[in-house]
Amino acid sequence: MKLAVIGVGNAGSRIVNQMLDIEQSSGRNLCNGNTLLVNSTKPAFDAPEHVPEERRLTIGDVYWEADGSDIDGNPDLAAEIAREEKNDLIRAFDLIEFHQIHGILVVAGLGRGTGGGAGAVVIEQLKEICDDPVYAVGVLPSDSEGEQSSLNAARSLQSFVAAADNVIAFDNDAWEDDDHPDDGTPDSAVDEAESGDDASTDDDAPVAKDDAAGGDYTRMNVELAKRLVTLFAAGEIRGSSGSENLMDPSDIMRTLDTGGVSSIGYASVDLPQPGGVRSLLRSVQDRFSWMPEGDWGSDPEIDGDDGATDAAKINNLVRQAADSKLTLPCEITSADRALILLSGPSRTLSRKGFEGGRYWLEQEADIVDVMAGDEPHDRATELTVVILFSNVTDVARIDAIQERAVEYQHSLRTEGTPTGTTNSQ
Repeated sequence: MKLAVIGVGNAGSRIVNQMLDIEQSSGRNLCNGNTLLVNSTKPAFDAPEHVPEERRLTIGDVYWEADGSDIDGNPDLAAEIAREEKNDLIRAFDLIEFHQIHGILVVAGLGRGTGGGAGAVVIEQLKEICDDPVYAVGVLPSDSEGEQSSLNAARSLQSFVAAADNVIAFDNDAWEDDDHPDDGTPDSAVDEAESGDDASTDDDAPVAKDDAAGGDYTRMNVELAKRLVTLFAAGEIRGSSGSENLMDPSDIMRTLDTGGVSSIGYASVDLPQPGGVRSLLRSVQDRFSWMPEGDWGSDPEIDGDDGATDAAKINNLVRQAADSKLTLPCEITSADRALILLSGPSRTLSRKGFEGGRYWLEQEADIVDVMAGDEPHDRATELTVVILFSNVTDVARIDAIQERAVEYQHSLRTEGTPTGTTNSQ
């Protein structure tokens, strides 16, 4: 599938940049240069910068310089400015080659102002000028990011769901509980990112704590970007071999046709690499192919795609992906549709395991409409399963954010504080 990818706000910009980093390293071709960043400040990227300057639009910079207000902390103000600068947005959209793509993906953090406020306007403007589906990725803030972030997210999520064809959600709260990886990030940087302090308001571009580069957020950006690229770039690997079960863009689009909020599961397993004992045995078998297979012993991982080991491995991976930490934890039985994508070297893509995994998911999640396809990737060193659960409705995390937002909004009204402003924590 070919997508134009647009990042809005600090978090959205960095996630899109991370997607391009993974796109290049994996040999996939998702965007073909059709990218755009829309922000009110200059983000600090957590990967090499892949979006050229001419594809970065800064909105509200005049307003920022005029009175020093934190645009990124106020979604109402960010939305207002985005509408005022609609012509600049439309000129930026001219950089997108719409005839080359199947759809558009808008990525934003919903806990801050630019992502949630301006992001919804970006989606609305795109829907007015193109007929392609516009999907969104919305990052929900963790509880540690403060009550204002929860209020922003609750309001922005409603706007995104109303405007976009489908919203894939990622929950920071579920993912920040993992142990910090040994990524070389100083503990002080992680502590600062999660401390709950307000963003600085000096002359430098303000960095909100939920958008802070480094620490746990860098890891979460990578995990989200990896899932998005693997899912949407299915079938777009340069030099990949064909497959009768190859995932088609229409399969993904049909799965997302439900609208609403969706979630992604992911699981992978490393594959034996050439040079080991099995590789040597395979070469011996090839050289003496006239000898009966029974004389050498049968190894299903060597003998073909439909070997029992490969089938069992794929079936197990489907179960692991369904039971994995989803981008948005939810009851998978509440999904309207699901899609399974299997990616790996063509020799490992067992049709038997593939169909078995789909049948298991249909029964386990009680979803009648489960689509499935594969992505031959002969340079891959692992076998990967991605599952898209579309329009999930039983999501405890969204309920909790909405309840917290209502309570906080009530407290602000009691105190006489406008709900569209950022209250100091």
